[in-house]
Amino acid sequence: MAEFLTPQSEDFSKWYNEIVLKADLADYSPVRGCMVIKPYGYTLWERIRDELDLRFKETGHVNAYFPLFIPMSFLEKESEHVKGFSPELAVVTHGGGKELDEPLVVRPTSETIIGHMYSKWIQSYRDLPLLINQWANVVRWEMRTRLFLRTTEFLWQERHTAHATEEEAVEETLRMLGVYTDFCVKEAAIPVIPGRKSESEKFAGAVASYTIEAMMKDGKALQSGTSHFLGQNFAKAFDIQYLDEKNKQQLAWTTSWGVSTRMVGAVVMTHGDDQGLVLPPHLAPIQVVIVPIWRKNKERGAVLEAAKQIKERLSKLVRVKLDDREGFSPGWKYNDWEMRGVPLRIEIGPRDIVKQNVMVARRDIPGRDGKMLIPMSEIEGRIPAMLETVQDAIYQKAKDFRDGNVRDVETYDELKEAIQTGFARAWWAGDREDETRVKDETKATVRCIPDEQPGGSGTCVYTGKPATEVAIFGKAY
Repeated sequence: MAEFLTPQSEDFSKWYNEIVLKADLADYSPVRGCMVIKPYGYTLWERIRDELDLRFKETGHVNAYFPLFIPMSFLEKESEHVKGFSPELAVVTHGGGKELDEPLVVRPTSETIIGHMYSKWIQSYRDLPLLINQWANVVRWEMRTRLFLRTTEFLWQERHTAHATEEEAVEETLRMLGVYTDFCVKEAAIPVIPGRKSESEKFAGAVASYTIEAMMKDGKALQSGTSHFLGQNFAKAFDIQYLDEKNKQQLAWTTSWGVSTRMVGAVVMTHGDDQGLVLPPHLAPIQVVIVPIWRKNKERGAVLEAAKQIKERLSKLVRVKLDDREGFSPGWKYNDWEMRGVPLRIEIGPRDIVKQNVMVARRDIPGRDGKMLIPMSEIEGRIPAMLETVQDAIYQKAKDFRDGNVRDVETYDELKEAIQTGFARAWWAGDREDETRVKDETKATVRCIPDEQPGGSGTCVYTGKPATEVAIFGKAY
């Protein structure tokens, strides 16, 4: 099965498209640019969703739901916002066989509808902070689409918060960027670079945008989550005011932030190999698969019974599946589960029953090097520990790859060379026009101004002006 994948080194884009389909993550929809998320892919998204949702609730946020349709006039209230989203809007002009009095926008993001509701709900400083999240779908009319990475409709979470002070709102914005970073590192095993977006790359209507940028195996960047400080822009547009402790009217300060099904694509492209997916155990829909092996029919019953007992013992500890499908050879099953990225495979046959051992194969280490015998009596203790070892190992492998493909550059020519295989890190003092020229000339953008700065000053890689910050440049999805 795995041999039919195009090697990453030959055509990474083709490899990605093939693996999403062959690993049963998603399929193409009859509607251009949309996707059908298949059960295996959706379970992976549920794991991402549940881990994030837990973190959100631990920081005091609650879930709600807002309408899919938004009056066009709402978007027009914040000029920069509507300007930024106009090319991507899907607009409903007729409903029930009649032309609507006002066109409705299919939700591209919910700042405006939530701003309208917040203006009704927030009256006093006692109503603040208001910390609401929704898990929803959004629609952005994309011209060039790719499953999970950029689709016309996608799933995401969007948090929208309102605060009494600028300091609280900025603190919220940065705190949630930290939550996203923590999730990526600890659960998705993806090393990310947190930082501030440049002026030309920030969210439409935001005062400042922050991002976590990940490097995929082809050296390109993937924006994996964003957090936006909206200042009072939306509060002014939607009249989100409150009476403070001195009984004076004040405008609220707001934020928004989100992670989407793009994260599934990030997991695929950060860890996958030429045999298929390599899923981090913390997110894998199935952490352990048990493959029973027999040659003679008289061996079948005993092997299946032993496999069922192992599954029962492990099911209280990990997400485990027994592959007892008839008509498929063990080798075919190995390839099938390797394609799906299951972190551990347990093989059990007649000799294993006699010796009271099982063979365990790690997905992240192909071949014999990734196999070891484990006594059946030690399964409950060894398997969960092995999963943590795999989790740590694939994170370290991704981090080593990322770190090995970030180059510190001093000249524009060095920058152009570095972005062919990874990221360039350079002093930067350019403006919007400079960024546009760099993008036109190299197809790379300022991915972020990273939180970690070297200090001191240098010379801008493009303009030659004095610079006090370094930026990360890269080609991106």
